[in-house]
Amino acid sequence: MNNYIKDLIAQGEHQRLDFKFEISDSKKIARSLVAFANTDGGRLLVGVKDNGIIAGVRSEEEYYMVEGAAKIYCKPEVGFSTKEWRLEGKLVFEIIVDKSPLKPHYAPDRDGKWKVFVRVDDQNLLANKVLLQVWKHQKNGKGVEIRYREQEEILMHFLQENEHITLSGFSRIAGIPRFMAEKILVNFILLDIIRIDITEKQTYYRLSERRA
Repeated sequence: MNNYIKDLIAQGEHQRLDFKFEISDSKKIARSLVAFANTDGGRLLVGVKDNGIIAGVRSEEEYYMVEGAAKIYCKPEVGFSTKEWRLEGKLVFEIIVDKSPLKPHYAPDRDGKWKVFVRVDDQNLLANKVLLQVWKHQKNGKGVEIRYREQEEILMHFLQENEHITLSGFSRIAGIPRFMAEKILVNFILLDIIRIDITEKQTYYRLSERRA
């Protein structure tokens, strides 16, 4: 069974896998837990360095820090399961988080403000208002009605000629307030006409693959 965990480590960090050398900050771990829960689920390997070297868990107290992070610094609480592995005589914790039907889950950012995080590749990034509105509509299960007006036509024409657009960029070229641009983007995402791409510096909107 040790081959299982070695194969995981060989994958490197990605959207559903994160390495932690040690647990020293429950708030930071909470951000990882909610990011997995808000996205596609994932695994946290504690006792593994970013480069994949097995360092081992220094103290079993680290498990209780993860437990505390899930209960205290995740709102709502994020459930997880855990497995223990012995590799090269060293202990590794595997923390397994499922995709949550209760999203959005919040965790404190570096300033202590409660924010929603998502997992993008190997990073935990902030979700924006558009994505939160998409989740809200999906949870409500209500239908989407679109009036194909000039603003929607401007958006589609721009994305057919360009790779992506930002919220502020769409608001500007369509000459509409930000809240109206947000509503149009939300509806187009719900209908799978466009998709949202969150990066560390900016959030972009582009045609979905079936439309591109």
